[in-house]
Amino acid sequence: MAKVGYIFKKEPYEDFNEDKNWMLQFGCVNVVEEQKEHEKLRPKWKQLLSSLERGDELVVTKFSNAVRGSRELASLIELCRIKVVRIISVHDKIDTKNILFPDTKVSDVIEMFGSLPEECAALRNASSHIVQLQQDIIVSKKWNITNAEERAKMIVDMYKNGYSISEIHAISGFNSRSSVFRILNKYGVKLNRGRFSGPLGKRKNKKDNQENEENS
Repeated sequence: MAKVGYIFKKEPYEDFNEDKNWMLQFGCVNVVEEQKEHEKLRPKWKQLLSSLERGDELVVTKFSNAVRGSRELASLIELCRIKVVRIISVHDKIDTKNILFPDTKVSDVIEMFGSLPEECAALRNASSHIVQLQQDIIVSKKWNITNAEERAKMIVDMYKNGYSISEIHAISGFNSRSSVFRILNKYGVKLNRGRFSGPLGKRKNKKDNQENEENS
């Protein structure tokens, strides 16, 4: 059994250090920090959920900070029910073992559920706005790229920070997406998003497929 915390680092986040210290003092062996650039994918959150074992304790600052809506909250509750994982939401003052927050009432829980969609939407909008501002800055830097090495570094950095291949291609200056994949493969970047791990190869036409079947 282990205690583990999760914090999505929204901006602004004035209480970040206070929330993290609360988790550490509570006994969390690790506090997972999700960067604002990954608000949509939440790779660390997904990895954390998959690593939970029976009897573990999951601590979040607030449900709206961890999940992206009521559906994800329902899935989280079901997952923790099956794995017998205790959930603690610090600012919602909810403890599924009814130990930490004895004064929390049913009406408080219902209030949390009712306000969750609005709070999640506000967080997503704020994160999207910040990411867009960062993208605008990167776009402006495009015109300052003077050599291939700088462009390659920009492409690698953007992918590692959660940008899609389409977004990278749009400002890379390359004519095709395959050039973006070539740069990522050259620098050993593990591709972990989308349906494919690289550019599609030349597609065979139906005639070639029929000839292969006849020869096999």
